[in-house]
Amino acid sequence: MPSELEKLKNGDWYYFLDDEVAARKTRSAQLCQEFNALPATDPAAQTAKIRNLFGAAGKRLSVQAPFHCDYGKNIHVGDDFLSNYNLTILDIAPATMGNHVMIGPNVGLYTVNHPMTAQGRRDYMAQALPITIGSDVWLGGNVVVLPGVTIGNNVVVAAGAVVTKDVRNNTLVAGVPAKPIRSLSAQ
Repeated sequence: MPSELEKLKNGDWYYFLDDEVAARKTRSAQLCQEFNALPATDPAAQTAKIRNLFGAAGKRLSVQAPFHCDYGKNIHVGDDFLSNYNLTILDIAPATMGNHVMIGPNVGLYTVNHPMTAQGRRDYMAQALPITIGSDVWLGGNVVVLPGVTIGNNVVVAAGAVVTKDVRNNTLVAGVPAKPIRSLSAQ
């Protein structure tokens, strides 16, 4: 029988209070607390702390405090990653971003979901599905990206949008739920 952690990694429903699952959050909680306590006047220390927290990060990384995540090691960002204040990444599953990604304030990337049934929630069940974001993407302020979503390259997600479905390359999306507004030039 698979462990709860194996179920999580396979994208199956798992018991999120399992000791092994919960232990993954301990390290990230400590590192997030340390990062958020660093002075904004010491960007080198902030960058070093975030690099220690993330699974992988390219050149030119800038994350503004406060920042919160569930695991950290499932966050992979490319070159020129920039996030504004109050980014939350629930990276129970991988959250992968390409190069030249800009994230506005108060954005949430949520790879975890809970059941639609009361009993499933009472049983503390969850399911984790990865989020993938391409290169040259801008997520405006207060954007939410839900589990299992893939956002293509050269995409702008307007402020306040809730992204529930995949977004094609070269697209501006807006609204709740986010819908295509128009195509964007690749230049």
